[in-house]
Amino acid sequence: LMSAAQAAVDPAVMDRPAPTPIRASKIVLVGDSTTAVQGGWGPAFCARHVTSFLTCTNLARGGRSTYNYRAEGSWALAEAEMRMPGYAQTWVLIQFGHNDQPGKPGRSTDLQREFPDNLRRYVREVRAAGAQPVLLTPLTRRQFADGVLIDDLAPWAEAVRTVARELEVPLVDLHARSRAVV
Repeated sequence: LMSAAQAAVDPAVMDRPAPTPIRASKIVLVGDSTTAVQGGWGPAFCARHVTSFLTCTNLARGGRSTYNYRAEGSWALAEAEMRMPGYAQTWVLIQFGHNDQPGKPGRSTDLQREFPDNLRRYVREVRAAGAQPVLLTPLTRRQFADGVLIDDLAPWAEAVRTVARELEVPLVDLHARSRAVV
């Protein structure tokens, strides 16, 4: 007769190989409404690229620029996500531009200095948190005059490209891709 303790242990358990720990990675999305949960590309991106070894957290918020995303405290939340232990690697995808343009009170930034400086600061802080930054150019707007695309975000996209080259950051050129589609 077996004791209760002996009966509770399945002999097959003793023959198991040692488990291999997973090496999960994380993607954190940072940006404006074109990335955000309600209406942006972020939810589809997360839905199509998340596997059991990948987490995708969308912290983009509508109406945000490189200035007010930080000023309101959203960047602090993103930094906390970047620093969360346990992930093999964390990638932070950053896309701004739409609300950095002039005429957006409390949001707009200067294209020549403040916008690129804000991007540089984000990149430095992502790296300081031990994560990998990726810059994304802003999607083009679907605005037309006499059937021709009004490309008012081209200078902002170029500023993102310049910062990416300067700081050797991977770049996803959503502006060029979206222009081609539109």
